[in-house]
Amino acid sequence: MLAALLTSIAILPASAHAQADAALKQEAAAHIDGQAKKVQEMVDSIFSFSEPGFQEFKTQEYITDILAKQGFKITKGVAGIPSAWTATWGDSGPLIALGSDVDGLLGLSQYPGMTGIKPMVEGAPGHGEGHNAGMPLIVAAAIAAKDVMVKHGIKGRLMIWPGIAEELLATKAYYVKAGLFNGVDACIFTHVASGFGTGYGDGGNNGMVSVEYMFKGRTSHAAGAPWAGRSALDGVELMDIAWNFRREHLPLSQRSHYVITNGGGQPNIVPGEATVWYYFRDRSFKAIRDLYETGNKVSEAAAMATDTTVSHRILGYAAPNFGNKPMAEAAQANIETVGMPKWTADDQAFTKSVQEGLGFKVQPLADKVNPLVDPSERNSGMGGGSDDIGDIMWTVPTITIRFPSNIPSMIGHNVTSAIAMATPIAHKGAIAGAKAVAMTVLDLVTTPALLAEAKKYQQEVQFKDEKYDPVLTDEDKPAIWLNKDIMDKVRPEQAKYYYNPAKYKSYLDQLGIAYPPKN
Repeated sequence: MLAALLTSIAILPASAHAQADAALKQEAAAHIDGQAKKVQEMVDSIFSFSEPGFQEFKTQEYITDILAKQGFKITKGVAGIPSAWTATWGDSGPLIALGSDVDGLLGLSQYPGMTGIKPMVEGAPGHGEGHNAGMPLIVAAAIAAKDVMVKHGIKGRLMIWPGIAEELLATKAYYVKAGLFNGVDACIFTHVASGFGTGYGDGGNNGMVSVEYMFKGRTSHAAGAPWAGRSALDGVELMDIAWNFRREHLPLSQRSHYVITNGGGQPNIVPGEATVWYYFRDRSFKAIRDLYETGNKVSEAAAMATDTTVSHRILGYAAPNFGNKPMAEAAQANIETVGMPKWTADDQAFTKSVQEGLGFKVQPLADKVNPLVDPSERNSGMGGGSDDIGDIMWTVPTITIRFPSNIPSMIGHNVTSAIAMATPIAHKGAIAGAKAVAMTVLDLVTTPALLAEAKKYQQEVQFKDEKYDPVLTDEDKPAIWLNKDIMDKVRPEQAKYYYNPAKYKSYLDQLGIAYPPKN
């Protein structure tokens, strides 16, 4: 029966062939609708875990258990990163990678569904960028695509991977370096937004290198014999001053910022050790490397001036983003087919109450998907933020689909961006995004010409003027120690708030939060 079906599809005219494809996609979409309860549980559970970069162990255990029960082969600790993993399925056909970030942000603990700011656990991490919704989306899409492929005998393979420590921009370059994407034909990545769409070409953002500079001096009594000491903190401060003077003579597209992570112990001891952590961002591989080398020279000059020594280590890297046009066009067609979620009066009332309560611009949830974005519509000359999906984009044809699980007017990397992320808005947005991803997977595994076009675009357009050139060396390793201390401290308190789906229909229900809030 399957052979007859595939033969009949092959000989149908173009319009009927498109209709047959649409039938497969609608089957996948219906499958995802059937997973709506599980998607809600995943979104709410990962929100409740609120784990920062390199510490996503509860999230790892939870998601890989779900995938293992669906027949995926789980490999943990990939690329030398304990909280990283892959889940693979299939033994023949095109290999499609599906990924989304899972980490939270330090200090952004926040009750969901509230109109004001209130931490769940004081000082703990939180999902202030909404990374809790992306992996549930990917899981639902992968399961739906897999089941449709099995039912209809469609050849294809899937590899699900998590964005670990994306907020530190600290792992995807190491995934690439470890060969995690060797043999992958295409990759679909997702990121939360308040809109629904995708784009291609130069992403308009910056690549980045994250570097820690470690100064060493000599301790002494700061009052009794300061001349006997050599202040490592002086080296740090002089580097920062010198860098700030240097900014005047750097390209307008660069972004650079730092924090002093160790300034010494106490004032009456000349600091023998001090560290400063820099992000250097710019638009091209060469510009990033130039900034990095300039930073190294400035640090060495500061060490010479203070008679201290300095060493440095890379904590993360992110390549500039570049989306694949043929894949983006295919995904955009699917996004338009899916359309925006059907927002209820309660969803809109909640959105308005949050915006008004925070003093932000009142803007309703969107009712139309975004148009396909091309490079001409971006401010590509002035740079901005970074996303380490870029490293995968320069390895295999890749796109980012932005899905509508948050509300407009919120501040990025802020507690306000966590407020909607365990509400019906987040759940519905993840369902819509999952449908678009599953449909695009089916496009890729059933249409060899699409994969060929995607690879051709990468070779002839993306690689025309630049090639992947990260500053990582064989000596550089993932900074897997980061955030361990804070999680050792707060995880026991956070565990008291983990979502229990067996007992409560939603996380808001468990927390006793009305939706929308009652005035």
